[in-house]
Amino acid sequence: MITGVHTMFYSSEPEALRLFSRDKLGLSATDVGGGWLIFDIPSADMGVHPAQAVMGTPSGMHYVSFFCDDINTTIEELSGRGVDFTDEVADAGYGLAIHFTMPGDVQVELYQANYK
Repeated sequence: MITGVHTMFYSSEPEALRLFSRDKLGLSATDVGGGWLIFDIPSADMGVHPAQAVMGTPSGMHYVSFFCDDINTTIEELSGRGVDFTDEVADAGYGLAIHFTMPGDVQVELYQANYK
């Protein structure tokens, strides 16, 4: 039986992204050898959306985002740790969303869901 989900980010700066995830996002991790960190993700959910190539979402595309209970408090906390946000909070339909960039030019969404 499936007991969880494993996600991956590919980065041109993997060491910096690992440290960012640990130190700025506050994710706990296990070093599985040689500084290779596997992060413990506190909760996960998964959606399945229709592919829309004209909207930039072709079939086979994956999308990873982080969610939180209070977006304003989380933004304040992450900003205090040096996370730079690339836009403003906006209503994305499924909740309030904002984006930030991690090392290696990895773009990530943070959102507060309106469906939970």
